[in-house]
Amino acid sequence: MSESVPGLAPEVFAPVEAPVSPPQASEEVEFVQLLTPEGERVEHPDYSFDLDDEAIKGFYRDMTLVRRIDTEATALQRQGELGLWASLLGQEAAQIGSGRALNSKDMVFPTYREHGVAFCQGVNPLNLLGLFRGVDQGAWDPRDNNFHLYTIVIGAQTLHATGYAMGQQRDHAVGDPETGEATIAYFGDGASSQGDVNEAFIYASVFNAPVVFFCQNNQWAISEPIDRQTRIPLYQRAAGFGFPGVRVDGNDVLATYAVTQQALKRAREGSGPTLVEAYTYRMGAHTTSDDPTKYRLSEDLEYWKLKDPIERVKAYLARQAGVEHEFFDEVEAEADQVAAELRQGCLAMPDPELTDFFKYAYVDMPDELAEQRDSYAAYAASFNAEGE
Repeated sequence: MSESVPGLAPEVFAPVEAPVSPPQASEEVEFVQLLTPEGERVEHPDYSFDLDDEAIKGFYRDMTLVRRIDTEATALQRQGELGLWASLLGQEAAQIGSGRALNSKDMVFPTYREHGVAFCQGVNPLNLLGLFRGVDQGAWDPRDNNFHLYTIVIGAQTLHATGYAMGQQRDHAVGDPETGEATIAYFGDGASSQGDVNEAFIYASVFNAPVVFFCQNNQWAISEPIDRQTRIPLYQRAAGFGFPGVRVDGNDVLATYAVTQQALKRAREGSGPTLVEAYTYRMGAHTTSDDPTKYRLSEDLEYWKLKDPIERVKAYLARQAGVEHEFFDEVEAEADQVAAELRQGCLAMPDPELTDFFKYAYVDMPDELAEQRDSYAAYAASFNAEGE
């Protein structure tokens, strides 16, 4: 029996209700959808896809190439050529749809899984592999492609994005929905529990920052299910911070594009932040060091395979748009060529010099650091001298 505490009502010690369980495979989830898993176009009262079938063919090509890059990188890791790889398998529509909604001035702050968004922004996939091969710390300049370096610290990029967006405000780059600037921050459902993410929500709301928070809810934060992260749908959290939230079918590239496009326009025109929850599913492991068979059911995976983001676009193009088989064959051949070039480039990456990591701490290297570099270089060289 619980002891009473003076000054506190008995209900303080009342048992807490169990968390709301996530939807099971047989349950339906409400979200914005414009293309069904069967490849049928549907209408939505608030969102519409205004591009033509040529654009949809482009989305299909993007997703197919990105999946092939992803599977090739996974194979390279299994063969010992990468130290680790974070797969995006199953999340191609969420990334390509949102990535293609960006304009040339928008800035992206990714986690470590946004290979599809990097592809949309023109980042060479080899640069992504260099990070996971351990030969560099991220070999692309964020200014070249408006795509920041991968962030390993969970959720930290949302604060970086909010600060950058506040800078866009102060540079008077906000005000026009088409030509203005916005920022988008990607994170997962697990990161939504981090303090950094919630602090970013507060600052973005209070300062009306032009930022879109794009949460890829793949329902598993490594081995922790979504019901360990929240008792309500994630997009509803936005209301508590004072800005809009919307849940979109993250396996529907058309809906993801339409929802992200509208959220970015709101940001660019100065209407403030939006939280987009892309409801999807991580088809593979969290990373190549993970074994998802230990914590989730194979039945759920089979269920989500029926909602494959690429297959539904292929079904639409073949059945409704009259696209011939030659197009799909050409895309597959291109994907194989991209994968072959990726493998060749990965294997040809030179090992870094041992003193390289001294170069990137400061723009102008302090004398003390230069002395440490020289001392370390002499120490490393001594091993070769002894071998001689």
